[in-house]
Amino acid sequence: MLEALLLMGVLGALIGVGLALASKVFYVYVDPKVEAIDEALPGANCGGCGLPGCGANALAIAAGEASSSSCVAGGPELAIEIAGIMGVTIEAREPDIASPGCSYGTYDADLKYIYDGINDCRAANLLNGGLKECPIGCLGFGTCVRACPFDAIEMGEDNLPMVDPDKCTGCGTCERVCPKHIITLSSYTRRIQHEYTLDECSAPCQRACPAGIDIPSYIKQIAEGDYLKAVRIIKESNPFLLVCGRICIEPCEYECRRNLVDEPVGINGLKRFVADYEMNSNKRVHNPRAPETGKKIAVVGGGVEGLTAAYLLNRLGHDSTVFEATSRLGGLLRTGIPENRLPQEVLDWEIDSIIEAGVQKKMKQRLGREFSIASLLGGGYQAVFVATGGWDTQLSGGTGMEGVLSPLPGVHLLIDFMLKTRAGNKYHVGKNVMILGGGRAALEAAESCINEGTGSVTIVIRESREQSSFKDEEVVAAESKGIHFCFQCAVIKMIGEDDQLTHVELARISAFGEEEAERIIFPVNTLLTGTGRFPELIYGLQQFEKEDNDLSSSHLNWETFSVYPGPFAKEDIGIFRPGEEMSDYKAVVEAVGAGRRAASSIQKYLTNGPVEAPNNIIKRHMRVLNLSELLPITELQRQRMTESSRQKRINDPSLEIIVGYSENQAINEAKRCLQCGLICYRKIKAPLH
Repeated sequence: MLEALLLMGVLGALIGVGLALASKVFYVYVDPKVEAIDEALPGANCGGCGLPGCGANALAIAAGEASSSSCVAGGPELAIEIAGIMGVTIEAREPDIASPGCSYGTYDADLKYIYDGINDCRAANLLNGGLKECPIGCLGFGTCVRACPFDAIEMGEDNLPMVDPDKCTGCGTCERVCPKHIITLSSYTRRIQHEYTLDECSAPCQRACPAGIDIPSYIKQIAEGDYLKAVRIIKESNPFLLVCGRICIEPCEYECRRNLVDEPVGINGLKRFVADYEMNSNKRVHNPRAPETGKKIAVVGGGVEGLTAAYLLNRLGHDSTVFEATSRLGGLLRTGIPENRLPQEVLDWEIDSIIEAGVQKKMKQRLGREFSIASLLGGGYQAVFVATGGWDTQLSGGTGMEGVLSPLPGVHLLIDFMLKTRAGNKYHVGKNVMILGGGRAALEAAESCINEGTGSVTIVIRESREQSSFKDEEVVAAESKGIHFCFQCAVIKMIGEDDQLTHVELARISAFGEEEAERIIFPVNTLLTGTGRFPELIYGLQQFEKEDNDLSSSHLNWETFSVYPGPFAKEDIGIFRPGEEMSDYKAVVEAVGAGRRAASSIQKYLTNGPVEAPNNIIKRHMRVLNLSELLPITELQRQRMTESSRQKRINDPSLEIIVGYSENQAINEAKRCLQCGLICYRKIKAPLH
């Protein structure tokens, strides 16, 4: 018995030693931060965060690969608790809601593919692209419904997903399982930044609108009698709906598919109807503002582009301030449009609406006189957007004269330089000069700079040496004088210190118009631009100053970045891109679109995202799948807007020529809309009354 007890004791000791050794060999360290986060998480393992369970999410949060608010089941209180564990703070943002992007179900499709297999959209997508003729349309198997962890989605009668906004948490599970990206997360912030791409369903009118307005959606609301909701949809992209409703050049109507049958839908007239409805109801309608970010943005220029950018930035939660050189906002709309086309009280009401939404204004403040880019950045503004317009701005006196700052640090118009030097006056350009474009005038200016003793002069040309307008002997002669040429290059960034330009960064352009890896930084004090327009740039603190926010230093370092290219741009690199406007916009809606892209670019910059457009953004020169005929479609007469009588206009020349739609006319005209998609459309089987 004693021997047995001794044996058991020895075995126990050996096992204990073995376990102790094993614990040393196979020891797994558990990060206390991960453990604390895991304990805080609800343990639901719902998958709404996109990871396989709460344990995986805890690891991702601790590693910085997921945000403190990534748990969609826990709510804002949990996000604050986890942020405390991580030692960070939570910045409030508006919630995301799943939004279906297809409006034409498979039941209505003319052409279907027979698929025998698993009733799953991802499986069906592998065979012939799905079940309907449209290559990107909803497949209708309801995979998103089954994947939603919160039962927020169901299939509607038209076999399209329907989202319950009260149940949706914005987790993105539906977006991840949809093989055609039909259902995506949406919010006001996302819609402001939205650009139409090749992989989504869009109508021809949407793609033609320079402002990017969701035209079918607002027309649908008009047809249903919800006019203020139509206003909200338009204001997601365009705060100047009263103005555009009167003077827009209507590129959307040229692309309306109704042209294949009878006449285009009166898209702009319908915009004017709801804009007038808002004004006459004396109710200023705005989309909800995103949570306050505490960030300040300065917008230089109180025209359409600047006011659009300021308004949308305000809606994104930033504090935006417009600096205007004159005593009134509105830019060329104040002086360039006759009263009978755009009454001043209408323009005032629209601008007052923007100001009442929260945009700040500072009048009689001219860039280069009362303030500078550096003074704004040093005064607490995180970004400065310059939207000063065209020729009228460069006549301000900021043309290299003593005692007057250049409106943009170191940037001058080539035409100013030429006029002054040809008149025999001295133009102070500094030690290092760069000339952007300008043709043979650039050669003349470069020689003048060399003759005045400038250290270095570089002419930047987007084309190759063979494609440029310069003859080979002209280039050789200029180079012999010390003038340097940089062919197939584009200016992508300017860098400076306080109110001085110090460097310019160039990118090489390939023969196919794409940016090459090589980038070159030149020391530059003066940049002469060969266009009649100052570049619309966004100025911000250089990255190290942006992070340290040390404004007590004796010098302030800044850099620029360009607004991402719009649909008219033929190339995506640098400022003054081919295809984009080089002078004042020919249409107010184009200025609105430019202001919206500027707001989107600044939003991306402030959230540390890449300031660029989606890779597959639809450009105007691209060919997109389309229709050549509509069958069967009932012809419906277009509603005509009434005009003021000739006698009334004689008695009152300021009276508006066009009166606009009546409510009955607007509803009937809205019902003419086919609610198009990429290639699908709703067939109208009987006349609408």
